[in-house]
Amino acid sequence: MLTTLQSASVGLVLAAAVAMPALADGLKDEIAPTGKLRVAIAISPAGGAFWSTKTEAGYAGVPVDLGKEMAAQLGVPVEYIVHQNSGQITDAAGKGTWDVTWLPKDPERETKMLFGPIYEVADATYIVKPGSAVTSFATLDQPGVKVAAVNATTTMRGAIAHLKQAKVTGYQTYDEIFGLLKNGEIDAFALSRDQLNAMAKQIPGTRVLDETFKQTVTAVAVPPNHPLSLAFAVKFLNEAIANGTLRKAYDNNGLKDRPVRTQTN
Repeated sequence: MLTTLQSASVGLVLAAAVAMPALADGLKDEIAPTGKLRVAIAISPAGGAFWSTKTEAGYAGVPVDLGKEMAAQLGVPVEYIVHQNSGQITDAAGKGTWDVTWLPKDPERETKMLFGPIYEVADATYIVKPGSAVTSFATLDQPGVKVAAVNATTTMRGAIAHLKQAKVTGYQTYDEIFGLLKNGEIDAFALSRDQLNAMAKQIPGTRVLDETFKQTVTAVAVPPNHPLSLAFAVKFLNEAIANGTLRKAYDNNGLKDRPVRTQTN
């Protein structure tokens, strides 16, 4: 949830945004200071509502589609700033290298950037290696069990808090963890259930555990001290949810069977 200060800031900015043209020069100066809308994305074959993929034509993904539409509304070109994971996007939040992003939100990240509406709610769990005898959280959380997560992500922080005896190790990329799991070099991988179900089809013998250890929420975000950017991002995403733009982005990226699960701040 937004802090009291952030909530007050959002309210004041939204009120101001109603009174000014949506494409005011002040907004463009703040949200697109380079003349382009720089959209931070993370690349992985995992798919889903957060990850983007590299294609022959450029990039594809829900954040890619949303960034393109936002840039069109602003009347500026879009530029995708590529990262390996959401932790890298977070680390760059105060460096002026990106203007808007869509990524999992948690209390730690709320101290480093400003968040707008949540557009995706996902259940996080674990997939276990081929042939594993692990069938539940209780049998997973044992001394000597090796669990992987994408480094510095909200899912990794959740897994560390959840598991008391198993060791959670962060890796930079999904691809690296995929290989370790396939080769049996780790016991389990923490990620969202939808992504793990897709992974299970690629690695025979793996199993996605039935239990859920946390819900991961994904939201639009802008760098700190960007109140006009935040107001525009809030307005944009609320409209995208209402008018079907978000649904279209899901459908365009292999998520036609995935319901849009939003959550109010």
